[in-house]
Amino acid sequence: MPINIDAALPAREILENENIFVMSQERATSQDIRPLRIAILNLMPTKIETETQLLRLLSNSPIQVDIDLLHVASHVSKNTSQEHLLEFYKTFDEVRRNHYDGMIITGAPVETMAFEDVDYWEELQELFAWSRHHVYSTLHICWGAQAGLYYHYGIQKHPLPKKLSGIYAHELLLPTHALLRGFDDRFYAPHSRYTTVLREDIDNEPGLNLLTFSPLAGVHIVCDTSNRNVYVTGHSEYDRNTLANEYARDIAKGIDPQVPVGYFPNDDPAKTPVMNWRGCASLLFLNWMNYFVYQQTPFDLSIL
Repeated sequence: MPINIDAALPAREILENENIFVMSQERATSQDIRPLRIAILNLMPTKIETETQLLRLLSNSPIQVDIDLLHVASHVSKNTSQEHLLEFYKTFDEVRRNHYDGMIITGAPVETMAFEDVDYWEELQELFAWSRHHVYSTLHICWGAQAGLYYHYGIQKHPLPKKLSGIYAHELLLPTHALLRGFDDRFYAPHSRYTTVLREDIDNEPGLNLLTFSPLAGVHIVCDTSNRNVYVTGHSEYDRNTLANEYARDIAKGIDPQVPVGYFPNDDPAKTPVMNWRGCASLLFLNWMNYFVYQQTPFDLSIL
């Protein structure tokens, strides 16, 4: 999917060097089609890394996509410069009159906190409510998925005995679901979190379908019955070295983490990880963009 992003965004050069199609504004305005409008609410501390990962996965389709990067105004980022945020990001107040075909809400390193104790929880609740009439389909990732399930359905997150980190095998529970078209019977995805949602809570909610599950990592992909909200507890967008960087960071903090499961060859952190989740990650985002956004969203977004 050719993505139309600011020419100065750091992700642009990275993606072009990977032979990923990034469209210029001049070419975008010359095409006689309505581009899809996608908002990305980036709650991750490493915003440049996360925006690059997500833009990479949104790029491989013939449909033109306009991206708005969003950040919460009620939280001060410590890991991303204010210059970067001011140049490339918007706040919720700046876009609240807009309508979007799709939105992505990322994870955030606040899992061990109660939702109500997160400093931007009030702002996020307002955005969840706004999205019902301003966004056709929303993809929630990791903590973003837990927050969405809690807001929309009251489903609680539960602490794990230790951090869940690694590459885990998953099985298809609803293999004919549109979001899973083309998936292998057994596929892999990264997880990195301290909390989880319980399968019985998802199964007991009539408005939700559990699509994929991991015997070790638990609930993975959940979708509401209208296909308007997708909740993914893992991090399919992660790069090859993201878990390695997190592992090194945790060691530096003195946390004494376990080696990420199924990640380093022979569990040796000195070896380069094998990336065995890229194909399903691309398919997940492509299916969401095609079947849940492009094929369903109205031409006039104001009627959402």
